[in-house]
Amino acid sequence: MEELVGRIARVAGIGEDVARQAITIILNFLNREGPSEQVQQILAALPGAEDVIEADGGGRGFLGGLGGMLGGGMGAMAALNELTSAGLDMTQVQSVTRELMDAAREQVGAEAVDEVVNSIPGLNQVL
Repeated sequence: MEELVGRIARVAGIGEDVARQAITIILNFLNREGPSEQVQQILAALPGAEDVIEADGGGRGFLGGLGGMLGGGMGAMAALNELTSAGLDMTQVQSVTRELMDAAREQVGAEAVDEVVNSIPGLNQVL
């Protein structure tokens, strides 16, 4: 996970602590909102990703639960709110998300990642 954190911090121009927090938010969002089989492939392929999900309670925090209850693109809006609350601007949110998805594609291939991205309302807007 530390290699991924460093990579994302460099690309987005943010500190490693913020990058780690952003990765956690995005992985939890994917875990909540994405197709289970493909998300599990991604989590298993990214070193430390499953540990991040478990340590953070599986992505079922207040904002995640609220987004899930409201349905539609609200899950994406809740995640975006968490990312901006962590100190990221929109350009950094896009950089972090793109780089994380690129890293996932490198590990599991484009098909699984694209299926996750295309299945979640609002995620393409961030990419």
